[in-house]
Amino acid sequence: MAQSGPPLLLINPWIYDFAAYDFFARPLGLLYLAGLLKAQGYAVNFLDCLGAPHARPGLFGAGRYPKEIISPPPALAGITRRYGRYGISEAAFQERLARVPTPAAILVTSLMTYWYPGVAAAIRLARERFPDVPVILGGVYATLCPGHAQTHSGADRVVAGPGEAAIVGILEEITGFPPPGPRIPDCEALAPLPYPALDLLDHPSFIPLLTSRGCPLDCHYCASRQLQPTYRRRDPLAAAAELIHWQDRLGLTDAAFYDDALLLAAADHLLVILAELERRGRTFRFHTPNGLQARLITREVARWLKRANFATLRLGVETTALGAARLDAKLQAGELEAALAHLREAGFAPAEIGVYLLIGLPDQEEAEVAASILRVKELGATPVLAQYSPIPGTALWPRAQATSRYDLTADPLFHNNSLFPCWPQFSWDRYTRLKRLAAG
Repeated sequence: MAQSGPPLLLINPWIYDFAAYDFFARPLGLLYLAGLLKAQGYAVNFLDCLGAPHARPGLFGAGRYPKEIISPPPALAGITRRYGRYGISEAAFQERLARVPTPAAILVTSLMTYWYPGVAAAIRLARERFPDVPVILGGVYATLCPGHAQTHSGADRVVAGPGEAAIVGILEEITGFPPPGPRIPDCEALAPLPYPALDLLDHPSFIPLLTSRGCPLDCHYCASRQLQPTYRRRDPLAAAAELIHWQDRLGLTDAAFYDDALLLAAADHLLVILAELERRGRTFRFHTPNGLQARLITREVARWLKRANFATLRLGVETTALGAARLDAKLQAGELEAALAHLREAGFAPAEIGVYLLIGLPDQEEAEVAASILRVKELGATPVLAQYSPIPGTALWPRAQATSRYDLTADPLFHNNSLFPCWPQFSWDRYTRLKRLAAG
């Protein structure tokens, strides 16, 4: 459809933090909005604050973002680590803004709650350039901390939850432009949506793919149910067609699955996708940064993962503790052992199988983390430490508030996992011991 409607500006803001790494991270939600709005006839401009070449490239399109050291917010002034802005420079941001025609509205996304200073900075600079243009904020921070976002982000309007159904009506209200495309009702899944506008990315190096939304699990530490209340899957043949579309258009071989439950009923979903790609003679190299559920890795699934060239395997185990000690329903006795045995039998080496282990949970003992690390290594896989961030609205949030040495409700900055906010006896020596144990 010709883009004859009003121009819009979509912004993926900076990360402001002590540490950040691009592990197959792309603003897929915002790119879905861009694809939808282009199909509705809007002229879409996209400004990606994280769209700079990596300072230190890693494997398969991952790598370190460029970092500029800046003064931390007052709430974090006592932290003895270097705070920074990750992504393009402010000068580059302003230069790109200067090339954008005056938009009818500015749409900004958000991720981690404690990255909101980058959101506020992007909105502030956009307002300086376009002082009379309304700003709409959505995304994770906007959904989990809507009151804080309304007060502190600088946006005129904060949209919580999935944005596709709401945004067309909001923009029609703002611009007066009646979009010719069909409305997207709240109950729709991914199937009727246009493809995300990956062609707008500055440096496309892999295809981010979402074959489902939401998660059937309800883990105590996870906000998936708040962000996507209902679990829905796409038609697997449609997902395969999208991969082929982007490979033809962008010439990419690497693809990362963004699903929270990729292996659920794999015989009717993921394996159908992989079989269709094989039938059509298409070769990819796949990555699973969000983690796979170990209990769903059968012998057949493991063989297909190897056959289809899965190069970055991550399993979302979180802890090898069982029974009442678990904060989820991901694992029962013998399931991790069986999954790793199937993967090894399929031909995966220990270095190719990463197992996420949460560290810094409320009341978590160092001995529990150490035991999980040693068990994963004993089973022939690589432990990958994932630092816990307390998330408002989760089942674990009250316990996180009670154990944290920070006032988690006072400022989302204190949700930062680099602070280990829920380990009252935290020390860098303690963390370093566990890191060395995992790496050794």
